[in-house]
Amino acid sequence: MQNPILSLRESLCFLANAWRAASPLSSRWRSLAVLGALALTSVACSSDKTASTNGEPKEQACQIADPTQPPDFVQHVGCKADFTALASIPLDATIPGARSAKVVLDQLDATYPDALYMQNSNKFQIHYAFTSTHLSGKGPQDQVLPTVTSQADFSLTEYYKATRRFILGAVTYYEEPKVWALEIAPYDTASPAMIEKLYKAVQAATYFGSVLKFHPTSDAVLATAKNLSSDVKVITTDEIFAQTDYQPLNLATAEGQLRFLSAADLATTYVGFRDIVVLDSVPNDISVVAGMITQEFQTPLSHVNVLAQTRGTPNMGLRNATKRADLKALDGQWVKLVVGASNWSLDAVTKDEADAWWAAHAPPPVTLPDLDTSITDLRNVEDMVDETGPGTLQTQIKKAIQAFGTKASNYGVLANTDKVPVRPGFGIPVYYYVQFMTENGFFDRVNQLLADPDFVSSASVRDAKLADLRNDIVQGEGVTVNQDFQDLLKAKLDADFPGMTMRFRTSTNAEDLDGFPCAGCYDSHTGDPADWEGSLLRAIRRAWSGVWYYRTFEERTYHSIDHTKVGMGLLVHHNFPAEEANGVASTANPYDPTGSEPGFYVNVQWGGDAEVVHPPPGVTSDQFIYFYDQTTQTQSYLAHSNLIADGTHVLDQGQLIELGDALSAIHARFRPAYGPGVGTNSWYAMDVEFKFDDEGFTDGVAHLQVKQARPYPGRGGTQ
Repeated sequence: MQNPILSLRESLCFLANAWRAASPLSSRWRSLAVLGALALTSVACSSDKTASTNGEPKEQACQIADPTQPPDFVQHVGCKADFTALASIPLDATIPGARSAKVVLDQLDATYPDALYMQNSNKFQIHYAFTSTHLSGKGPQDQVLPTVTSQADFSLTEYYKATRRFILGAVTYYEEPKVWALEIAPYDTASPAMIEKLYKAVQAATYFGSVLKFHPTSDAVLATAKNLSSDVKVITTDEIFAQTDYQPLNLATAEGQLRFLSAADLATTYVGFRDIVVLDSVPNDISVVAGMITQEFQTPLSHVNVLAQTRGTPNMGLRNATKRADLKALDGQWVKLVVGASNWSLDAVTKDEADAWWAAHAPPPVTLPDLDTSITDLRNVEDMVDETGPGTLQTQIKKAIQAFGTKASNYGVLANTDKVPVRPGFGIPVYYYVQFMTENGFFDRVNQLLADPDFVSSASVRDAKLADLRNDIVQGEGVTVNQDFQDLLKAKLDADFPGMTMRFRTSTNAEDLDGFPCAGCYDSHTGDPADWEGSLLRAIRRAWSGVWYYRTFEERTYHSIDHTKVGMGLLVHHNFPAEEANGVASTANPYDPTGSEPGFYVNVQWGGDAEVVHPPPGVTSDQFIYFYDQTTQTQSYLAHSNLIADGTHVLDQGQLIELGDALSAIHARFRPAYGPGVGTNSWYAMDVEFKFDDEGFTDGVAHLQVKQARPYPGRGGTQ
């Protein structure tokens, strides 16, 4: 028997509490011996469940002799060390500083009816792994038990059916607010009676039972929780989050010089890749920094967090960061920042130590794909990637990138993917960017800048000179766009997009690469063919000028990229003048690196004025995990948009299904190109941008339009 032997007093307490929690079906617990135990322990047991003065429950005798070698399960948790030995970082770690241990209530255990097991959640990360090992055919007491069959059957029965053998959950301890929470899977359809039965069983079997609360992990579970009895204490995600001061976004370590700034300061203050910055709010953009702490919490798919993931730099949210005395005491000093899953640290180091750290951790140089300037036609998106050509999908995407850039090439794959709606469009190859830069002498000018010692050594000089270069690209006197190209473009627009305003979207060979995603490095622009010179050509030139943004230039320098090898193609389609929703999504659950709790992470906002990747101060969006593959397709909401009425979601159920179908198709479609290698099971996802728009539809409903798909930075396979 793996369950540790309890002391007589603890055993009596356990039996007494279990009797109180037992269902009517468990009448075998109601023996005279148990009733006697109740009488003997009514006072002693209650004293064990009182909280100590520091707010933590009073511990009992530990049950695990060696926490470094925990058993596969226990049936009683006597102290914090017992729990810690069994717990892991939860698969869905949506709130930081949490550790979680799976629990199983077996309602059919022949020897011990309604037996509760807290499984070793490091060894058995999912319920099925534990139950199929220990509660199938032969139980822990050598009792005969029903067989646990396939994982598919287990999931369909034990999370969804009203009649089930097991009631499954997890106990999570949220460290900062000191909350002990019982949770069930966001898609679990357990009834109020089942939840209450599990809750009382966990209460009876744990030293923290008196402070245990039930935490609904989705809107569906929250609706069920409203029908629980008053015996079950409920705490919401918002209530836990409000008590949390620390938000880990990108787990990493860096050494650099600490600087306190406001987000507004970044428009005029230069920060470098050896700086660790403390900011009052989340900036829309930031040049390369060694690490970032924001006083305002971020969203996982926020632009600045994607940048941190791209660069591999630590990023965290910390309430009142700009006012903390321990941080301010280190302002201007060389420091080491560590962002961990449950905690963080910031300590002073010497400059020599910081220099040595940088020498050992500087990113390896990135070599850009060679440009293919042999292609000069304006190619429809569905013809951009030749999937009938030799080699794999990855090979053909790489080939297209050389001529059209990454964004357009990936869009070309989307255009040929079932259940993925995209706007019709075409690609302007990099040839015309190279032609424009050459004919107007801009490449010669770039080479002169790169040879200028002042430009190389001074951030302020670089910023000013690059601004001058961009200004001349857009509106410099005597600067022209090749007339043959203009004629070709006008004929294309007149034939295929008459009377439409067009979006010119940047697509370079210097983005979405392994080791250099460069998310948000370049800006797209809208042009109106009715105003050819003042609007349409200006939009193209503005897009081309984005190659020379200061922040983008610094990003490339950080990765030792040859700036003269950058080429920009353009992806062109009708713009979205008045979309009903805009969003970004990850095609895998970023909170679940194991893939055991698959889901899509979605961040979506009403309308098009407040972009989810660049939200205005104080604006929140809908953020949720969409368990698309589960029978109930439940959404676990982490936050809600404050631009619409309380209780209303940005997307309705029909729109969610549209989005889920598309994300599933995108995930499968790009896996051969960007996923882990054959035979591996690494975490892989695509980062997807989308809109919901009613333009062109007669049903009055806003429908999905996918804008972009690229490999999620820092995960999965390599390009």
